[in-house]
Amino acid sequence: MAKKRTEMVEETRAKLIQAARAAFAAKGYADASMDELTATVGLTRGALYHNFGDKKGLLQAVVDQIDSEMALRARTEQELAPNAWLGLLAEGVAYIEMALEPEVQRIVLKDGPAVLGDPSQWPSQNECLLRTTQTIQALVDDEIIKPVDAEAMARLINGAALNAALWIAASDEPAAVLVKAVDAFRQLASGLLTTNS
Repeated sequence: MAKKRTEMVEETRAKLIQAARAAFAAKGYADASMDELTATVGLTRGALYHNFGDKKGLLQAVVDQIDSEMALRARTEQELAPNAWLGLLAEGVAYIEMALEPEVQRIVLKDGPAVLGDPSQWPSQNECLLRTTQTIQALVDDEIIKPVDAEAMARLINGAALNAALWIAASDEPAAVLVKAVDAFRQLASGLLTTNS
């Protein structure tokens, strides 16, 4: 019986997140109606409040879901690279490139920061920061990059990718800004390389 209840709760949460994701992408957070959103999946506002507390809580759940998907995609690019250095660059560039996607732009890069605050402080960023720190430490240990504090450099590298993505999302010409942002990101990161690399 308890398992059935747990499954029902998860199903309700999934429906609400899916409906909110569509509504926030189409209309934006401010203009998305919670009554319309819940009606599209046959639920009430009570279900929304019970599961997420309020509209902001629902946005947090949607951002967490999209952010997790973005992290997985960026990590996949890193793992496909021929070496750790190129993997670090590929992961950062993949994150920046996702800023061209309308759903990412509107929900994660525009509405998310406006409603939830500084993206670098979101809980989902901790895992990404840890992975980047570990990658940088390995590159330092292998003398591929200059000796630097791995956490400090991870924060700067991740911050550069995040700010590039925010710049793209806010631009009237995102595709043109993407080219400049990716080139600058690569140039910035290449300053870490040792003379042997």
